[in-house]
Amino acid sequence: MGSRWTFDGHIAGIGTASGLRAVVGIWQDSPFGSFADVMVQQPSGHRLLLAPTPDVAGFISATYNFDDVRVLDVGASLTDQTLTVDAGPLAIRAVTGARTLLGAALRAVPRRLAVHPRWLAAVNPFAALAAPGARTYGTAGSGRAEFYGVTDLHHLASAVVTWEGANAGTLSPIRPAVTFGFSSVPPRPSVARVRTTIIGASNDE
Repeated sequence: MGSRWTFDGHIAGIGTASGLRAVVGIWQDSPFGSFADVMVQQPSGHRLLLAPTPDVAGFISATYNFDDVRVLDVGASLTDQTLTVDAGPLAIRAVTGARTLLGAALRAVPRRLAVHPRWLAAVNPFAALAAPGARTYGTAGSGRAEFYGVTDLHHLASAVVTWEGANAGTLSPIRPAVTFGFSSVPPRPSVARVRTTIIGASNDE
């Protein structure tokens, strides 16, 4: 049996009118401690990981697919109704909105069940119906199985996003879907409370 890693925190999906898309992970509890990372897909399709340490960068890039990886300071916080990200060339200031209908339904599922890998594998066929592009179970081809247990979901009401100092445009749907792995995030920009469980192949240390 392979190794198992769990990450508790939040994932925010951001789309912009320029075509820049970002997936922000804010992890309160993980094998690497508390940290944040950002996966960026540029309008050209180029996929970039912004990670705070070499260890985090190595783990994430061994699990998902990127064209470039940068290790730099990644600051991110989610407080009250504000999401703030400062990560090298990327800056985000966003305001969270109302809980979605899906978020209300997810909160009705007991958390212990909602984050369990067997449950997530079972409900995976229905995930894309509830949130097109999203999946709860699969692999990016690394041999590591990935499970996403979402227990709450809020829309983002507004955001200002800059890339290398230039405004990336108004908050927009995340289209086309991001292609870091087997799953995207919901098309409408949002922030999810999530537990990610990754189970490695038998040769993972």
